[in-house]
Amino acid sequence: MQTNFTLAQLADPDVATSEKILRTCVHCGFCTATCPTYLLLGDELDSPRGRIYLIKDMLEGDKPANKEVTTHIDRCLSCLACMTTCPSGVDYMHLVDHARARIHETYRRPWFDRTMRNVLAAVLPYPGRFRAALGLAWFGKPFRGLFRMLPGLSKVAAMLSLAPGKLPPRSNADRPDVFDAEGERTGRVVLLRGCAQSVLDPGINDAAIRLLTRKGVEVVLAEGEGCCGALVHHMGRSGESHAQVKRNIDAWTRVIENGGLDAILVTTSGCGTTVKDYGFILRNDAAYAEKAAAVSALAKDISEYLDVLGLGEPARASGLTVAYHAACSLQHGQQVTVAPKALLEKAGFVVREPAESHICCGSAGTYNLLQPELAGRLRDRKVGHIEATAPQLVAAGNIGCITQIGSGTDLPVVHTVELLDWAYGGPRPEKLSTLGPE
Repeated sequence: MQTNFTLAQLADPDVATSEKILRTCVHCGFCTATCPTYLLLGDELDSPRGRIYLIKDMLEGDKPANKEVTTHIDRCLSCLACMTTCPSGVDYMHLVDHARARIHETYRRPWFDRTMRNVLAAVLPYPGRFRAALGLAWFGKPFRGLFRMLPGLSKVAAMLSLAPGKLPPRSNADRPDVFDAEGERTGRVVLLRGCAQSVLDPGINDAAIRLLTRKGVEVVLAEGEGCCGALVHHMGRSGESHAQVKRNIDAWTRVIENGGLDAILVTTSGCGTTVKDYGFILRNDAAYAEKAAAVSALAKDISEYLDVLGLGEPARASGLTVAYHAACSLQHGQQVTVAPKALLEKAGFVVREPAESHICCGSAGTYNLLQPELAGRLRDRKVGHIEATAPQLVAAGNIGCITQIGSGTDLPVVHTVELLDWAYGGPRPEKLSTLGPE
């Protein structure tokens, strides 16, 4: 794609990066075949190629974002299926991230949309606040139907629908700690505690800790760690996301300097994609660029690490049929496609992959809260494909996907690591109690 940026514009490192990305695009349109919003809406501006044109026009003309640009960028899930498909290697992820930051800086959203985003940014990254908010949501659940009918309040209804009926008890893995390896220590890792996941399903990290320590790995929950920054990063709130990123880099660097690390493990793939991108996010920060790159190099999805670690023979082989849902952040964002399925098969599960496995379920961070109609259509499409495989349960590697898919099916939806922990000597996941006695 030909561009016409001025030298003054290219002096901005973010604009210079976006200009290089724009020049990579050759207008081929392969991206339209795998874009969920283009699949649903059939509008060129709701495809990656269309959004690229809008972003180019905004940046090249040095224009503030307008309603049209904002509407179509907001509809993008950042599922990154387009990057997997693109034969030219267009770095759409960083281009759309830049566009979102530009929108946040230059466009004044309508009052209700602005308020919603401010509330989400102030609540979701903070487990204590999120837990309190979910407690309040319980009182609003009976009024979901009313909110759905009132103009402009469908997003409130979506929030209430996704809120769990009851919260699981707090876990020992929600505060800084060190979990010693059983027997001879063969590795040392940090495990990201996370924010939303630690409230919605703390059993996921509990399972990861049990499995890792049984296999000789010391697990550190770092002092001073917080949200990975993904939630506000994808809202374009760069100042907030960079502060959260730096906080984690400082926390993990202290652990690295005090005993070393083999890996920084993440059990929420949406967070993992962002942590692996810390080096890019802070590439222009003289004080943090080197440390950020070191952290990104250590970051791994839990399935990547377990695949290399090797789990041996399972303690039990249930033979249950599992539909494996490939989270977009894992298969497209991190290009981790084989390890989760291979681990499940070695653990004795029968793994089935649904049709259209490359298409997003509609979760996408806060997308199912901010774009509930499109997210609901994508969820129903995904659930239909999953149920067509006739599984007994669903496995996924991202809490957003687990929550989203679980809201549309009666099948138990669990994290991959919970099944692996069970197969290798841990307790059966509580959600599987609906399948009868163990």
